[in-house]
Amino acid sequence: MEVPLPVQRPLNCRTHFKIKPFLGLVPHGTTSIFSRSSHRQNDGVVARVSYRITANFSRRRQRKISTPRSEDSKPRGFMPRMQVPTGMQKKDKKNNEEKVAGLHSGRLDFGGSNRKIAAELKITTNDEEFVNINQGKEAGEESEDAINGGLKEVPLSTEPSLDAKISQFAESGEIDTIYEDVMESTESERISERVVEEKATANDYSDVVEDGGLKEVPLSTEPSLDAKISQFAESGEIDTIYEDVMESTESERISERVVEKKATANDYSDVVEGGGLKEVPLFTEPSLDAKISQFAESGEIDTIYEDVMESTESERISERVVEEKATANDYSDVVEDGTVIEQKQIHIIKDNKVQTIEKEEYKEATTISDSGKKAAEKIDLGTKEISTVKNNDGERVERIKTIDEVSENHVPKPESIEEGLILVEEEKKDEDYSSKLKLEEDANMRKEVLARLAEENFRKGNKLFYYPEVVKPNQYVDVFLNRSFSTLKNEPDVLIMGAFNDWKWKSFTMKLSKSHLNGDWWSCHVHVPKEAYKINFVFFNGQDVYENNETKDFFINVEGGMDVFDFENLLLEEKRREQEELAQKQAEMERRREEQRRIEAEKANQEADRAQAKEEVAKRRRMLEELVKKAKKSVDNVWYIEPGEFNGEDEVKLYFNRISGPLAHANNVWIHGGHNNWKDGLSIVSKLIRSERKDGDWWFANVVVPDGALVLDWVFADGPPQQAIVYDNNHLQDFHAIVPKSIPTELYWVEEEQKIYRKLQVERRLREEAAQAKAEKIACMKRETKERTLRTFLLSQKHIVYTDPLDVQAGKTVAVFYNPANTILNGKPEIWLRCSFNRWTHRMGPLPPQKMLPAENGSHLKATVKVPLDAYVMDFVFSEKEGGGIFDNKNAMDYHVPVFGGVVKEPPMHIVHISVEMAPIAKVGGLGDVVTSLSRAVQDMNHHVDIILPKYDCLKLNNVEDFQFHKSYSWGGTEIKVWFGKVEGLPVYFLEPQNGFFYAGCIYGRSNDGERFGFFCHASLEFLLQSGFHPDIIHCHDWSSAPVAWLYKNHYRHYGLNKARVVFTIHNLEFGTNLIAKAMEYSDKATTVSPTYSQEVSGNPVIAPYLYKFHGILNGIDQDIWDPYNDKFIPLSYTSENVVEGKKAAKEALQQRLGLKKADLPLVGIITRLTHQKGIHLIKHAIWRTLERNGQFVLLGSAPDPRIQNDFVNLANQLHSSHNDRARLCLTYDEPLSHLIYAGADFILVPSIFEPCGLTQLIAMRYGSIAVVRKTGGLYDTVFDVDHDKERAQARGLEPNGFNFDGADAAGIDYALNRAITAWYDGREWFNSLCKCVMEQDWSWNRPALDYLELYHAARK
Repeated sequence: MEVPLPVQRPLNCRTHFKIKPFLGLVPHGTTSIFSRSSHRQNDGVVARVSYRITANFSRRRQRKISTPRSEDSKPRGFMPRMQVPTGMQKKDKKNNEEKVAGLHSGRLDFGGSNRKIAAELKITTNDEEFVNINQGKEAGEESEDAINGGLKEVPLSTEPSLDAKISQFAESGEIDTIYEDVMESTESERISERVVEEKATANDYSDVVEDGGLKEVPLSTEPSLDAKISQFAESGEIDTIYEDVMESTESERISERVVEKKATANDYSDVVEGGGLKEVPLFTEPSLDAKISQFAESGEIDTIYEDVMESTESERISERVVEEKATANDYSDVVEDGTVIEQKQIHIIKDNKVQTIEKEEYKEATTISDSGKKAAEKIDLGTKEISTVKNNDGERVERIKTIDEVSENHVPKPESIEEGLILVEEEKKDEDYSSKLKLEEDANMRKEVLARLAEENFRKGNKLFYYPEVVKPNQYVDVFLNRSFSTLKNEPDVLIMGAFNDWKWKSFTMKLSKSHLNGDWWSCHVHVPKEAYKINFVFFNGQDVYENNETKDFFINVEGGMDVFDFENLLLEEKRREQEELAQKQAEMERRREEQRRIEAEKANQEADRAQAKEEVAKRRRMLEELVKKAKKSVDNVWYIEPGEFNGEDEVKLYFNRISGPLAHANNVWIHGGHNNWKDGLSIVSKLIRSERKDGDWWFANVVVPDGALVLDWVFADGPPQQAIVYDNNHLQDFHAIVPKSIPTELYWVEEEQKIYRKLQVERRLREEAAQAKAEKIACMKRETKERTLRTFLLSQKHIVYTDPLDVQAGKTVAVFYNPANTILNGKPEIWLRCSFNRWTHRMGPLPPQKMLPAENGSHLKATVKVPLDAYVMDFVFSEKEGGGIFDNKNAMDYHVPVFGGVVKEPPMHIVHISVEMAPIAKVGGLGDVVTSLSRAVQDMNHHVDIILPKYDCLKLNNVEDFQFHKSYSWGGTEIKVWFGKVEGLPVYFLEPQNGFFYAGCIYGRSNDGERFGFFCHASLEFLLQSGFHPDIIHCHDWSSAPVAWLYKNHYRHYGLNKARVVFTIHNLEFGTNLIAKAMEYSDKATTVSPTYSQEVSGNPVIAPYLYKFHGILNGIDQDIWDPYNDKFIPLSYTSENVVEGKKAAKEALQQRLGLKKADLPLVGIITRLTHQKGIHLIKHAIWRTLERNGQFVLLGSAPDPRIQNDFVNLANQLHSSHNDRARLCLTYDEPLSHLIYAGADFILVPSIFEPCGLTQLIAMRYGSIAVVRKTGGLYDTVFDVDHDKERAQARGLEPNGFNFDGADAAGIDYALNRAITAWYDGREWFNSLCKCVMEQDWSWNRPALDYLELYHAARK
């Protein structure tokens, strides 16, 4: 319920006062600050200070009311539309309103609410009065003669220096005398000025009244310099001296205070001497005292005017001006001959140099005292320039101008810090007092408004109102409930429970309190967050009694903040951040788990390696111990070793009697030896030398005994290794000699075990690293292949529609390009884009129709769309009119483009396949491959897939993981057991009816196949129903599971499975035509295995009535099973990068295995079932044609028809006898051999008469073999002739990849086969590049899975 409130009444008019002091440039002029406390007292002569006070009643200030806070720091109380800044906050604002202060003294004349009120306080001395008047016009607006007397601008820096003037006086004789005590007085004044007052010196003054004026006199008994100079003036001893004497005086004082830093050599001042400029170090400059003394003694100085100190003090004040919050006026105005002279610059002497500072405008000027002591804070914000202009009627107009330039040398004197702090405190008190008054006034006003609102709503019977009337974000709102009007009228406690933005943001609960208003009004104080556009709430008693506005809930709209869509985007951004944080956490957790798995695996591997090392050592030890028993130290008349006692690493002489064995007649004798039962193989090789021993034919060799040898092993030969012919191996027992001084046996075997263990570890790590590198490369190739396939998918209809960028990103703008010339909208004068997101389910609904405009390329039209952050797919159709008319909706499929980077992912679908085949556990033909491969591809896209399969007694259960009993249920009086397992990572439910239907030993071939599979279809739907499954898609295949379509629609859809849609796929139209026709009628979508085949069968009466829902989608191949980079059946793993080397190694292995001639010849292969469908007459012709072209031919396959099988057996016998080295027919099925043929053949021939899809040509291209096919079905959709199909290939985003032919006769196949073999002979480099090209094309299930998902979504729409 939205409760309106009356408009808030304006606050009473308030007077806006501005108070600014006027300071005269006078000797020892005193500035008094209006305050509620007291006057400031400074040393100096009597002075009067006037203030001009103006009041502006034309403006009304906004209410400023602070917000009270409770002890628990929770927001409470009244919150206005704008918070009132405190005193310190005011100081931080550059252009805040003028302060309003109470007037406690001074002369005020009020002439009316809009009349400017001014009062002047004049500053006077004994002889002369100076008034600080600010000119109200800009500098340079009027010349000096523009008004009466003209305005004259006198910068202080234009006065001549003291030295120059004194020189002039001396030359003219105008200065007669000067008393010695002048300098005494001057020095006394300077000393007084430097006194550093501590905490309590500011008030050490007394005020006296003299001649009606206020005079400040220091308490000190020392007579002031003013008094002394007055005495000199009264006595007539001092006649005259110019005002700029002080300039030189100040310069002298600064010179005295110079602090020399690192180098003082360059601290000079310039003086004028004899009309020239002379540079003199500061420390050589005579002091002012000395100069004046000289003039006094010489009688050159006659008089010194009293305004010597006036000028001196004025200059000192100008230098010491310091801004507290905003610096006071750094200039002075004087009156000369009735003309206002406005000084626009300040001239300050620093380091004997004159520095000029432009007069600047200040905020809240603060003058500290006429002594020149200012607040000691740095000037950081700017200054204010206040100018006063005399008008004809005598009124003065004040103008403030702000600029931002301040002198860096304008440094405050430390003496003024204490006094400045006191003034700041006084000003703060004034501000706090003013704020307090306003708070009290606003509080009273608020009470009046609330009382009035309560009374009005009570009279109207409203149970609720809120204040303020217009609620804005990031402030508080008071909510009032009249308990007596609500269901809580008898409840002692009232609480509010609410949230923001339709209950989506920041919930709250708080207790209401009884308000001061008349009636039973209860209230609470609610803070409105900056993200809110609505407040939703109800009231309750803290238990079970609610006041919820008659179940509608209460709400208050929040104005000036976010709207609904901005808030939704905020939520999406929050969700994105949460997802990123969650992903990071999950990645870190996965990394830790992986690290833990690695550590555990490493530990297990180490234990396995150690166990294997122990086992290996035990085996070697047994064998060596048997050998040691047979070993000798020597054999009489055959061999011996000198010395007889030796150990490892010793060099010994091994003697051999040549005539003792088969080497008696050998010209040379060599020893081939090792140790410890040939543990390290052949490690001793040496040629024997004839010995001088005479009792036989003795030969010897110097042999180094291997370290760690327990036994030496050797044979004798007539030559070195690889060249010896005759051996003496001790009658096949070899020769063995014991090492007498070998290391202890136990120590040897301990060391041997460690060596074996380390070797096993190294070998294992190398294997693991190689396997990991291979797995990473496979994953990388898969990822790159998917990216290329997706790009190809997005570009597949570029001649009709595409986007820029191609990969649409959430939160970005995308351009949609459409070419109506290739659609049913060709020739329409207008084209309108109708777009939405997330399969037309996005929260924003369809976007308004957008008229498309011509793009730059001329053939396409263009429109731009902003993609929301929560989009995962973009949906659009095109129409001829804004209101509709003819639509291009892609044959009811609509156009869809995936969106990347969104915060919302596409909800997964649940797909259930009901099939009688599944590879590899129950495979007969291509149906089983499709079920497994398609399911894996869709599951990889984050959808849920289940498969229901009969539990045949001939299942290959060794390929089923986690096979286990799941449940039992009954249908049709038969118990059905359900088993569960995973095949290729897919969940599979096996149905085992106890009626024996699937105990047949086969999949097909029984006389009751129709009854068996019909029962299975009914049992599958019953299983889904009884298990509580609610799939989105039920996918059935071929005639064997076709009954699912009508059983579901006629029965189970009404029993609870109403969510599912039925998709039916025809793999082979030759079987079960009647069942296929009925399934076509009842299914929501129907497919076949290639676009061309769908066109070829479109005229079939089974298909023709349902063409509107019939689609052709190509099959794919399983790239994990058919992968030349990871194929254990080929000799060398290869990719497109080394396809030439890989295929060469495979061809050589194939030739060797089949007994063919090892030659570089073109090799043509065929892998097929030998049926008439496969074009067996064309196969026979191709064999002879290949042999005629001096090629090799290999066939692998068998015929289900015995007559065809026998025919090919006879042909094989004929070829093996006539062309044994170039032809081989293997009339069986051999899985490893098929892999070797795909890899080793240059061409794979597929001359099918008809082929719904065909996988042979796809596998061939996966292995880099070139396909030669007949133009039919899926063969035409996948093989693009290198000479004729370039444009057709480009339309699919592909390159030509093979050879094809029309017709079904010898001439057709000759045309394709001759071109292929000629290309192999004549252009080997081009041919190799073609092999690389076809390997890089993706014929996996990546693209078909995308097409099937689009079909599934279309079925659900």
